[in-house]
Amino acid sequence: MSLNASRWSLRPCDLLHPIIAGLVSVIVNYGGTFILVFQAAKVAGLSPELTASWVWSVSIGVGITGMYLSWRYRAPIITAWSTPAAAFLVVALATTPYAEAVGAYMVCAAAFVLLGCSGWFDKVIALIPPGVAAGLLAGILLQFGIGAFSSVSIDPLLAGLLIACYLLLKRFTARYAVAGILLLGLSFLLVQGRLDLSGLHWQLTEPVFTAPQFSLNALLSVALPLFLITLTGQYMPGMLVLRNDGYDTSASPIVTVTGLGSLLMAPFGSHAFNLAAITAAICTGKEAHEQPSKRWIAGIAAGLLYVLVGVFGATLAALFMALPASFITTLAGLALLGTIGGSLASATADAKTREAALITFLAAAANITLLGIGGAFWGLLIGLAAHALLNGFKNTDARALGSKAAVTR
Repeated sequence: MSLNASRWSLRPCDLLHPIIAGLVSVIVNYGGTFILVFQAAKVAGLSPELTASWVWSVSIGVGITGMYLSWRYRAPIITAWSTPAAAFLVVALATTPYAEAVGAYMVCAAAFVLLGCSGWFDKVIALIPPGVAAGLLAGILLQFGIGAFSSVSIDPLLAGLLIACYLLLKRFTARYAVAGILLLGLSFLLVQGRLDLSGLHWQLTEPVFTAPQFSLNALLSVALPLFLITLTGQYMPGMLVLRNDGYDTSASPIVTVTGLGSLLMAPFGSHAFNLAAITAAICTGKEAHEQPSKRWIAGIAAGLLYVLVGVFGATLAALFMALPASFITTLAGLALLGTIGGSLASATADAKTREAALITFLAAAANITLLGIGGAFWGLLIGLAAHALLNGFKNTDARALGSKAAVTR
């Protein structure tokens, strides 16, 4: 039987493992760093309606694009929201009006559509030194890692319990560490009576349209960093996951479709969504199905579950917004430990570019604000300038990013 025929020939027993893999992927995504979306919404002062619309738009967008790409190319193409971008927005939305942020989302999404249509994906990646990209991401996320342990002085029992359990779960079942501490933390809060769910009820989400506004400040401090962070921290490792498991789907349609989906959903609150990496690996490996030609079902299953969550986004938003700030901060920081560590390892891996990467990391972590422009832009600018002065602009092999463990999906 040919490979194409095998992809279409399905038996009931072929469905179980891919569907479970898709379910696990979705649980790990929502139970992991999705909390950053709600943290960013709180910083931006968004109403529950706007927050629910954000959940709706990103969930529906991720679900539909993932299902389409998996069906069209018969490969487990799992899409997801950009977690590094959500972490970045926790900082950026504090000083950027929401309507301007929506405009920046649209500019970023349009750039991805153009990039995908042009076929220049690999060429653009090659222009950014891997060490600088990794240092930028590590610097942006550093405060979240620190926040996880700062919470110990604010809420020692809760934060200490989460940290201890995270370490234990990492030791024995690393894949479910974040989902595990999420469930444990929620249970602990219920026992303490600190989580009031009396007013919680199932409610269909009504998307809220926000008219975009465009400004130079939002372009430089939101759209540009959002584009670069998503490009280097999500798309490239996501493509490497597919390649490593034997799928040769071109990057161009994936970038184009997810960019177009992000563009359509941006006015409803969605920031960038893209190809997944770590949670995609749950669906691309043998755990999903022994036969690679049957694993695309996991992409369909994951997409359907995302859409279901999106439909009830208001309920999910109400649940997360009822959580104590110390719980959110600790959970977010622990969920990003792997990303921070991987970014630092990648940034310092090459001795020749280590100093430029370290400068990028420190400049981004300093969160410099000049001329009304946010710290991510200045961190990148300083890092690129340092790299040029110390090493010159040499052609970068995009495959070097393969060693970059700074991915969150």
